Amino acid sequence: MALSRAAALFTVGYEQTTPGAFLHSLEGAGVDLLVDVRAVAASRRPGFSKSALAASVSERSIGYVHLRALGTPKEGRLAARSGDHAALMRIYNAHLESPAAREGLDELASLAQGRRICLMCFERHVEGCHRLRLAEILGARLPLAVTHLMPDPF
Repeated sequence: MALSRAAALFTVGYEQTTPGAFLHSLEGAGVDLLVDVRAVAASRRPGFSKSALAASVSERSIGYVHLRALGTPKEGRLAARSGDHAALMRIYNAHLESPAAREGLDELASLAQGRRICLMCFERHVEGCHRLRLAEILGARLPLAVTHLMPDPF
């Protein structure tokens, strides 16, 4: 069965998965651009820091871009780690009003035109991550189907 190449929006987290399963998930969805929406594109997990990740997706003909301005500010990350989702979203929604974040949203919308993009962050479950809010905003701007990918766990 041939994979549809229609524009689409995906989200994915790399928590509790391997680089191989993560990449397999992107390939299976036909993603052509991975958009890293972490404020800090570093990871203690091998294969998920910016340079290593960009190289591994490039080997699979998937582009990579880091939109730091769309990452969660430090106080929001601290709220997320403590399990305070309401505080995370309050902090993140306020952050989205900043000029840098508004510019990042415009860049994201431009990048998504006619492509199959995937928003990437750490959290496995999109419900606890700021990428859900980004998907909602982008979905309101562009007629994109949104799918939340969940790579096989390790």
